[in-house]
Amino acid sequence: MMEHYQNAPKILDGGFSGQLSRHVNAKIDGDPLWTARFLKTNVDAIYATHLDFLRAGADIIETNTYQASVSGMMKYLNISEHESLNLFNTSVNLARKAIDDYIREESIPFESRPMVAGSCGPYGAYLHNGSEYTGSYGKNISRQELIDWHRPRVKALLNAGTDLLAFETIPCVEEAEAILELLKEYPHARAWLSFSCRDGQFMSDGSVFQNTAVRCYRTLPLQIIAVGVNCIDPKYVTPLLKGINESASSEQNFIPLIVYPNRGGSYSTSGEWIAVQDDHSLNLPISEWLDLGIRYIGGCCKIFAEDIKLIRSEVNRYSKKF
Repeated sequence: MMEHYQNAPKILDGGFSGQLSRHVNAKIDGDPLWTARFLKTNVDAIYATHLDFLRAGADIIETNTYQASVSGMMKYLNISEHESLNLFNTSVNLARKAIDDYIREESIPFESRPMVAGSCGPYGAYLHNGSEYTGSYGKNISRQELIDWHRPRVKALLNAGTDLLAFETIPCVEEAEAILELLKEYPHARAWLSFSCRDGQFMSDGSVFQNTAVRCYRTLPLQIIAVGVNCIDPKYVTPLLKGINESASSEQNFIPLIVYPNRGGSYSTSGEWIAVQDDHSLNLPISEWLDLGIRYIGGCCKIFAEDIKLIRSEVNRYSKKF
């Protein structure tokens, strides 16, 4: 079991798209901008979705910018670069407003105020072809191109005052290395790196997950707050993370881990998304995961506010043991 010198685990929000669908009568999945389109069309629904997760017990909520990029929003919303950058500002402001209203509603002390993480999906999400689950583009694009593509969004989210950056569903080593290089330009920025994996051992591009994750954390330990996995079937979480902290005898060589699985969906080898039903039973071995060194835990696709509430209560029960 992990030593209790570590901070209490933080609860993340769940799958934004699924929860948002409860507030809008519109198609979300399949849109090249995904939930980011609603920054232009329905800000009230975004605010309400954030509030759902805060009321469920989330310590960190993510902006709905996973599939947003300056070039993508210019193209699919037919707006200017300036207007695209402004929408990143809107995304942070909506999350902050939800937090402000929530802490007033619940009389939350300032030191317990939830944080905002600026969601930064991979280049593959912008391509809108499922390649965040293969990482195939990593071999066909230069590191500089990846850095230049990520930079405007990162800069916009940081300028808007996001507390953290969430680099998520990263499928290939090349993109992880580009992100680390980019983060050096913003030495005060804090971020987590969460990878897209194909099974209990390998990243989507076939690289060994643990080798990449540990190397990334060790490269920028003052900026990377955690490494881990997201949008993965829960059954793969333990094999992916087991052993990373086995020999961690002190805080100094402990690696904080992050996990936010989906409800069990996955991409087939032919590139088709195999979904599960919204009510597919969710049995997450929370205490087993926390023993591995997970310090940030939440949900991805089809993990709803009520699921986050259950995760919160499990984590609270676990934390009382220390």
